Amino acid sequence: MTATRPEDVAPAVASLDTIVSLAKRRGFVFPSSEIYGGINAVWDYGPLGVELKNNVKRAWWRAMVQERDDIVGLDAGILMHPQVWVTSGHVASFSDPLVECATDHRRFRLDELPGAEGLSATDLRDPTIVDRLGLRCPVDGGPLSAPRRFNLMFRTFMGPVEEDAAIVYLRPETAQGSYVNFRNVQTASRKKVPFGIAQVGKSFRNEISPGNFVFRMREFEQMEMQYFVRPEEAAATFEAWLPKRWDWYVRYGVTASRLRFREHAPDELAHYARKAVDIEYRFPFGWKELEGIHNRGDFDLSSHQKASGQSLEYFDPATEEHFIPFIVETAGGPDRAAFTFLIDSYREEEVRGETRVVLALHPQLAPYKVAVLPLLKKRPEIVELCRRILADLKTDIMAVYDDTAAIGKLYRRQDEIGTPWCVTVDVDSLEDGAVTVRDRDSMTQERIPVEGVKRAILDRLGSTAA
Repeated sequence: MTATRPEDVAPAVASLDTIVSLAKRRGFVFPSSEIYGGINAVWDYGPLGVELKNNVKRAWWRAMVQERDDIVGLDAGILMHPQVWVTSGHVASFSDPLVECATDHRRFRLDELPGAEGLSATDLRDPTIVDRLGLRCPVDGGPLSAPRRFNLMFRTFMGPVEEDAAIVYLRPETAQGSYVNFRNVQTASRKKVPFGIAQVGKSFRNEISPGNFVFRMREFEQMEMQYFVRPEEAAATFEAWLPKRWDWYVRYGVTASRLRFREHAPDELAHYARKAVDIEYRFPFGWKELEGIHNRGDFDLSSHQKASGQSLEYFDPATEEHFIPFIVETAGGPDRAAFTFLIDSYREEEVRGETRVVLALHPQLAPYKVAVLPLLKKRPEIVELCRRILADLKTDIMAVYDDTAAIGKLYRRQDEIGTPWCVTVDVDSLEDGAVTVRDRDSMTQERIPVEGVKRAILDRLGSTAA
């Protein structure tokens, strides 16, 4: 789990275009408003994509809430009192360094310019950095301005009048909802410190240079957990969460050698952070953050207590102490996680002289768990049996019927969208009451009585849930 040099590990897919093409062709992700030319850095999840992302969220919720006794859920509002963002430091500090080309007026994030990769936070704040490194516009080679800070929050107005008093912000993170609700949640759930609050929800950031498909978007979802601990236990709790979050990605299929930890340098830390470590993944475009784990200290609760005048202290009845908890945060998102699972599961194999494309998605994440296929779609009896099997399966899992090609092509289509099992009904099924169950990864086939199909699929799926 130590830092890895980029050249030491190859990405699962050499070109990002491979995944982008598959995602659109098979209905995972579409450009938003495509008929009008699209809108930069906003994407729509298609029929398969929404299932994959929902499954990622369910898997995260299961690990963070369902399987634990010390974490509860919350769904806070996207719009919050504007003072929340002043107190949190976002109004003053939530910004990226922006440079502008003097000739075509394109704007770029400084740290994403060719020649500026890997700059320290101190360098990024240096007003002479553009001249010092001789940086030029990557589009037309024009001169670039000195960097200035660009706040990433979207502003809007609440109510009918657009004036300063009506300004509100689209939240850039879900975390603040957990902090301002700390007392409500603790009182209602009767949880004792240490305990956590988990949220999944939309956030918005007016990114300067979004891109790399769904890796960086302006509208996205987060999966964040805030764990409240005694101050003296924060450092050990932080270290304990690192392997837990790493293991979650491996549990659901990410290749461990394509993960690494990267600790933030002192000058890189956010204003609230005492320590921060990213879990990074080897994407086709380099090592990038997949999830962050942060020791936020008592900055958040102390700041909101001071600004609001409301006590956010915790009283420990066992020791009769009053104290403001420290917070250990795990911050990831279903968009970036689903993207990673797609990339890491992609396989190209040669089978009988042909290329077989497979998404070897973990069965718990696969959009469809099983496809029911007729060997002969013109035989009404076969189709009717398929429909009965499908209806039975659909009461418990996502299943799909497909008869739009020959059986070999149907198998390949299901392989490419990650369906773990296919159930094929043939002529013999009408005589012996059995069907063929095919496994995506091994391509092995097993004959099973019709009445045992659902149980067999559920058992196979259940065995992958550990």
